Amino acid sequence: MKLSQSFFYTLRENAKDEDSISGNLLVRAGMIKKTSNGIYMIMPMGKKVLAKIENIVREEMDAKGAQELLMPSLISEDVYVQSGRREAFGSNMFSLKDRYSKPYVLGPTHEELFAVAASMNGKSYKDYPYNLYQIQTKYRDETRPRYGLIRVREFIMKDAYTFDIDEAGLDVAYQKMYDAYCRIFDRLHLDYKIVKADTGAMGGLLSEEYQALSSIGEDIVVGCEGCDFSSNLEITEVIDTIEDSQEQEKEMQIQETPNARTIEEVAAFFGKEPSDFVKTLLYSVDGQTVAFCIPGDRELNETKALKLLGANEIELASFEEVERVTHAKVGFAGPVGLDCPVYLDRQILHRKNFIVGANKTDHHIVNVNLKDFTYEKVADLCQVKEGDICPVCGQKLTFSHGIEVGNLFKLGTKYSQSMDLFYTDAKNQLQPVWMGSYGIGLERCMAAVAEQHNDEHGIIWPREIAPFSLAIVPISLKDQEQVQLADQIYEYCVQKHYDVLYDDRNERPGVKFKDMELIGIPTRITLGKGVKEGKVEIVDRATGIKEECAIENLWKKIDEIFA
Repeated sequence: MKLSQSFFYTLRENAKDEDSISGNLLVRAGMIKKTSNGIYMIMPMGKKVLAKIENIVREEMDAKGAQELLMPSLISEDVYVQSGRREAFGSNMFSLKDRYSKPYVLGPTHEELFAVAASMNGKSYKDYPYNLYQIQTKYRDETRPRYGLIRVREFIMKDAYTFDIDEAGLDVAYQKMYDAYCRIFDRLHLDYKIVKADTGAMGGLLSEEYQALSSIGEDIVVGCEGCDFSSNLEITEVIDTIEDSQEQEKEMQIQETPNARTIEEVAAFFGKEPSDFVKTLLYSVDGQTVAFCIPGDRELNETKALKLLGANEIELASFEEVERVTHAKVGFAGPVGLDCPVYLDRQILHRKNFIVGANKTDHHIVNVNLKDFTYEKVADLCQVKEGDICPVCGQKLTFSHGIEVGNLFKLGTKYSQSMDLFYTDAKNQLQPVWMGSYGIGLERCMAAVAEQHNDEHGIIWPREIAPFSLAIVPISLKDQEQVQLADQIYEYCVQKHYDVLYDDRNERPGVKFKDMELIGIPTRITLGKGVKEGKVEIVDRATGIKEECAIENLWKKIDEIFA
């Protein structure tokens, strides 16, 4: 491609409204442009990168026997009602009505429609297994879009679905997709970890995520100092290492605690540590007010809480609701006499004579024991902390941040049963189909690569997904020898079908060099005064290494670059 005849621009200054390195660099490199919060144009140079990522994904999916199709984005809301997921998605799903007032949604994911498609060729056990996938736009009304392409409202996803007659077949299909995903992310040169994760609104038997490690990653990847344990923070078990208290149980006493409502303030008032307290957190869970009692030095894991209650949505209770169930101002909730269901973290079972809120403004209760209040269930409800004990080897857990670029789900028979996807087995009995679901966010992959591969000059694309592998940059368009040689190199590359960029703009050399570095072209051939001496300069973007190359050897060198 010749730049003088192309739509091409770059920005010299940092983008003011981008909060990530990748978002800033992709905007400055003219690869994306924000149109509104969480919605971006993919510009021509960015589309080149995205297309190469698509090709890698498509090659690896096809290699595993998957067949590509294309689903609609506009979907009848009834489809998600039938599967039971309309309520689970809630306000995250874009909804609208047609001219006949029939409700539709913009598809956030397509398990339901793939189940419908599968029913067209799934009457007998002999029709299985098979694997279907698409590369298509998804829509989710994110509460807080941010970090450029990493969290957006409209995005391109590769989603695949496998169909088998039993769990053993699903296991085989899942492993194939696991291997394909490893190859995809290896080819993208991503530094990633595979972690166990919560199945969330997708449901099913198992979920694993591919997390590209990054300081801006919204997910916390839990690892271990002593083994290869890896898990998402949301589902990591807090190992209960507390021994039973040997204290004698004492009688409760209410004490006035003026101006002390936070754990830190109450701890200071009593001269104790936060771990000596039990804090009572009030939440609205699917519209019902619920209390969770956890150690004072811990945080509630909302995912675990949702799982325990089999609920869809959780948020902190409003001030009005807190005052209704506690009959006190916010900050003094406790389990004794509380007017709502109470759920207990299992670590509290070991404690005696702990301190809680009194459900009375400016008061707390000391010497509270389990016999003094009622609770519904006991479970692991706390968020794991860095330095906690690994559930596998007992060593200390470590934290790192990750960007979720792919996920795998063993859905089991959840969607086949709700969407009437059954087959007839060898005994002529109806059986539900076993499904798997596998997703990759293509634009998120693009951002994750840019997040991991950059320097102060711009993006450093791996060659396999760079918009162009080679840039030809003549220093002076007034020098006919430079221009003539640049034209020859360009024509040679075109005839060989090499992916080449020819910067034939009438710009200063410094501008050209900075642009090539910013957009991340892996190799640059610079044609300057050395042309008269039969030499050109070859620059490696990743290492910055420059080498002279005799023109007679240049053609072989170019072939090696594209080999």
